[in-house]
Amino acid sequence: MKLWILRHGEAQNRARADAERELTDNGRAEVLSSAATLMGQPLRWIIASPYVRAQQTAELVPQALGFSEAVVTVPWLTPDSDPRKVLDNLDLYASDNVLVVSHQPLVGSLIGLAVHGSLQQAEPMHTASLAELEADFPLAGAMELIKVRHPG
Repeated sequence: MKLWILRHGEAQNRARADAERELTDNGRAEVLSSAATLMGQPLRWIIASPYVRAQQTAELVPQALGFSEAVVTVPWLTPDSDPRKVLDNLDLYASDNVLVVSHQPLVGSLIGLAVHGSLQQAEPMHTASLAELEADFPLAGAMELIKVRHPG
């Protein structure tokens, strides 16, 4: 399994609710730059948080790649979701290559858990940062961090 973890692009500072914050123009450019690095990768699924900025990020990726599958929106990828539950849910996709689009602090904690088996070693993830991980199964401490790409 290859797992890519993408933090949403730069978003507005304010909205009526955190879940409603939209990407800025700079955020869209960041996402397109990160998405371009996925060209030619055997991506099977794009799974995203229901928050607006993550949805907008997730929708830009297929446009950039010519990916025809629909984005799957799940409630377990919000900023405060439990990384352990995320890994459990990703087990359903273990035979495929998956892009997860979500938020900090979740994405950094998820990478730390997947690679080190600990929530104490979170990976720093800027807006539109893209991490690539690999393993047979998405298990705590069993995944290898191949690389992290930060925009800019």
